[in-house]
Amino acid sequence: MSTNRRDFLKLTGFAGLGLAGAGLLGCSSGSGGNHPFSDNHEQVFNMHGFAAPPLETVRIGLIGLGGRGTGALRRLTRIEGVEIRALCDLVTDQTNQAAEMLEGTPHNPEIYAGSEDAWKDLCERDDIDLIYICTPWHLHTPQAVFSMERDKHVAIEIPAAQTIEECWQLVETSERTRKHCMMLENTCYDFFEMVTLNMARAGFFGEIIHGEGAYIHDRLARIFNKELTTWRLHENMDRDGNLYPMHGLGPIAQAMNINYGDRMDHMVSISSHDFMIGPMAEKLAETEEFWEPYAGGNFRGNINTSIIKTHKGRTIMLQHDTTSPRPYSRIHLISGTEGIAQKWPLPARVATSHDGWLSEEEFEQLEEEFTPEITRRVGELAREVGGHGGMDTLMDWRLIDCLRNGLPLDMDVYDAALWSAIIPLSEYSVANRAFVDVPDFTNGAWETNQPGMDIEIAEGGNTRII
Repeated sequence: MSTNRRDFLKLTGFAGLGLAGAGLLGCSSGSGGNHPFSDNHEQVFNMHGFAAPPLETVRIGLIGLGGRGTGALRRLTRIEGVEIRALCDLVTDQTNQAAEMLEGTPHNPEIYAGSEDAWKDLCERDDIDLIYICTPWHLHTPQAVFSMERDKHVAIEIPAAQTIEECWQLVETSERTRKHCMMLENTCYDFFEMVTLNMARAGFFGEIIHGEGAYIHDRLARIFNKELTTWRLHENMDRDGNLYPMHGLGPIAQAMNINYGDRMDHMVSISSHDFMIGPMAEKLAETEEFWEPYAGGNFRGNINTSIIKTHKGRTIMLQHDTTSPRPYSRIHLISGTEGIAQKWPLPARVATSHDGWLSEEEFEQLEEEFTPEITRRVGELAREVGGHGGMDTLMDWRLIDCLRNGLPLDMDVYDAALWSAIIPLSEYSVANRAFVDVPDFTNGAWETNQPGMDIEIAEGGNTRII
């Protein structure tokens, strides 16, 4: 394939996925196919394990002040060594409400609002170290790239990117600027997920064979909530695939040492038909004119199942379902030659043979043995501050503590790109009923990269929750 990767992606844009043949994108029934979106990347600097100079105070500009943004703002103000320098949102009321939250605190941020480009002015400031991005999905990559090019580290809400081209933009910009680009995948800091990561690193499960993750969360009412704007609804139109794989995938990928010791090789994805989103749009359109443009729309299938095979022969199963009336689940299953762990359905369990799950007492002993230092040190305070039971606070605390102590981040730009890439790859696979090769965003460095997420906090760990 002589076509330049960037020109090819701009030409196809992944918008007309059904028009691109499987052979054209190098999809195969096995591994090793040619594909135009990974051959031309030459790593200029390996960001895995990169430690930026320590920052005594992490000066933050926060973009996007909806539910996730205001939650992040509340959490960040509880972490020592943080200064909120600037806030931005398109909606002025959002910034005003956020500023009111900070009254009586040491933070006195400058406000940027009322313009679609106001965030650019914020990023141009020379007194900000970290841009924390909580905007709608399509803005994540443009805002992250712009920020890194202006000498800022970035932390991006999920997904970090929506196309393969955007994934490469993040990787290439982070390598060129040597600025951190971390996707804010909070499930990697949930308490049981960190215990099982410690168990995996200690060899408790033996050789890991298989993992399962999911985002099963009934959000149908939220998709059709006018008060939350309709960008979520648009994300579910004309895009059929696994649109939100990161929550289930992140902890599994870390337990398998993906990007540092193993890599994803190829995948296949299948979606059901839409039985719920379209009918809901048509029902609402019968009584509300607002919903009429959405009646008859082309919506994604309700349930998507994607299967990934790694270079070392492991498999990963991911599911996405945000419309069926199913109980919440991320599955979080790790299966090895000597043991298995599974979180959902609750309670979390561990087994070491086919005879059944360990007793509650045996599980509690294992949990005590493999609880990481981060939980012992700030776990209870994190639960107090909150954010999905405390895992959001642990994520923010760890990010700030690494920046203050000049430590590598637990999740780097290669994780952000790879985990996000499942979205467009799954779309292609669904549209073409085909296997698709997974790009290697590390350009071969996965073979020598050392495992990330040193959750034992061998160094640093001196930041307080206040």
